[in-house]
Amino acid sequence: MKTKIKLALIGFIISFLLPARVMSQGMPVYDNTNFISLAKQLIESGKQTSNLLKTVQFLKQQKENIEKVNNVIRQLKALRKMTRNHQRLFDVVQHDLRNILNSPYVKPEEVGKISDSFNAIIENSLDDLEFIDRVLSNNFLKMTDGERAKILKEKELESQEMVAEINKKTERYYEIISFRKMQDRINNRETYY
Repeated sequence: MKTKIKLALIGFIISFLLPARVMSQGMPVYDNTNFISLAKQLIESGKQTSNLLKTVQFLKQQKENIEKVNNVIRQLKALRKMTRNHQRLFDVVQHDLRNILNSPYVKPEEVGKISDSFNAIIENSLDDLEFIDRVLSNNFLKMTDGERAKILKEKELESQEMVAEINKKTERYYEIISFRKMQDRINNRETYY
């Protein structure tokens, strides 16, 4: 009997609670303000993303422009150094070579050799200047600014080497003249015995 009472009690409780659940079901209720707010947030987020993409594109373009300007500045610096080096070469040829060739201590058969050695350096310098002129023209092998800057840097180093070479030659010839001058003084000195 106890089990029957328990069973009846459980049945009564289930029947009492079941209709309450069934009655509470119906149309779901939505809060439209949250949905509208979410839609507005999504639209605003889309606008911000679009603006960010535009900003990224603008920054990429500015980076490319800065790189172009940087390459142009490198080219100009290299050109300035090469111009100084070539000016030094021409100054040496104008002044120092004239002094060397006009020296009474340079033998006539040496004048041709000295002139030829300096002329070879000057011709190389002029060839480099012509090459640089072609490199700087925009249509030369459709090069990028970075490639042009690299070639100009190489030519700058070559021009520095030419300046060093011509300085060594000039110094060597001055030393030869100085030695011959000293030798002439020793050989032509008056002796008082």
